[in-house]
Amino acid sequence: MRRYSAFAIAREAARFHTGWERAWRSPEPKKKYDVIIVGAGGHGLATAFYLGKNYGITNVAIIEKGWLGGGNTGRNTTIIRSNYLQDPSAALYEKARSLYETMSQDLNYNVMFSPRGVIMLAQTESEIRGYQRTAHANALQGVKTEFIGPQRVKELVPIINLDGPRYPVLGGLWQERGGTGRHDAVAWGYARACSDMGMDIIQKCEVTGVRQEGGKVTGVDTTKGPIDCDKLGLVVAGNSGDLANMAGFRLPMESVALQALVSEPIKPCMDVVVMANTVHGYMSQSDKGEMVIGGGTDGFNNYTQRGSFHHVEETVRALVETFPMVSRLKMLRQWGGIVDVTGDRSPVIGKTPLGNCFINAGWGTGGFKAIPGGGWATAELIAKGEPGPLSAEFGMERFIEGRFIDESVAAGVAH
Repeated sequence: MRRYSAFAIAREAARFHTGWERAWRSPEPKKKYDVIIVGAGGHGLATAFYLGKNYGITNVAIIEKGWLGGGNTGRNTTIIRSNYLQDPSAALYEKARSLYETMSQDLNYNVMFSPRGVIMLAQTESEIRGYQRTAHANALQGVKTEFIGPQRVKELVPIINLDGPRYPVLGGLWQERGGTGRHDAVAWGYARACSDMGMDIIQKCEVTGVRQEGGKVTGVDTTKGPIDCDKLGLVVAGNSGDLANMAGFRLPMESVALQALVSEPIKPCMDVVVMANTVHGYMSQSDKGEMVIGGGTDGFNNYTQRGSFHHVEETVRALVETFPMVSRLKMLRQWGGIVDVTGDRSPVIGKTPLGNCFINAGWGTGGFKAIPGGGWATAELIAKGEPGPLSAEFGMERFIEGRFIDESVAAGVAH
């Protein structure tokens, strides 16, 4: 794989850009792999990348029923933060945030990481207490956050209205090193690096069955034929329950649609990310000028990947109160993603009842921000067969043992 650089751009410009290679190969599947990863989204590709980089395991297939990055990785609002309350969560998300800072260099691909800062607004007295508690917890965890007052919020976000008709802004939890990244570029960068290691990325290849013998996985049946493997990783977000059923076990999670929208592009007016949990809305401005807006999950289980009018109305109504200027904007497009939600709003990374079958799922609305950390932890799990320090607390057995990792406040926008 040729490295991307300023010199490469100049060279290709001189020959009318006729020498660029394909970013990744599209091979036909082999009969057997050491590891098969089901799901070519951010977490699946990151898992494969760190399997190769950290453990030298490159006889890997990443199979995807649709197109690469076409699931939740390409359907989120690109927010990156690590200001979670519980120690296991903070460690995992902070690992991801730190990996995002060097990802462009590590992958030789510009993922447009922008550490512009994230504010989670406190608009009730209970939110003030909750965020102050989180700030104290983050200080003990080594995650740099601080609770700021309303005037500091106004300095960071001049377009905000502090005196909302329903919920005034009383302060906020500020993470200066949080921010955003380009979701498609994250998937493309990992895919390019995996392909360069010799891994096979197989698109339009749907899994129709999981084969097993003696309590251990032996391979998968797909629309492109059977493929054998020694180890299997299930990394398919909202469709995790379907894959688990094929493998003969159930998951403690449900799937719902999470909706978002973007406005028409406007001149730069907001250079931080603002999340307003009380009124269910969050917003940032993209490099193209669009206001990227997210809201809550549907109130019922579904697999819908499209928006709905009532959610747009609810989310926009909340944002108009907090940012009056957005009332004049036109909506450019809307969409939905299928998120998999656990009872404690924390992910599942661990072994399954089927031997040599591992799972990464249950991220709810926090999947994108955790991609490199989740991939790092899942790669260690698959390579060693046992969870490492990052994933040790996130196994499915915690629901049997009553050992919850409650992040319902940290993920409060959608839950």
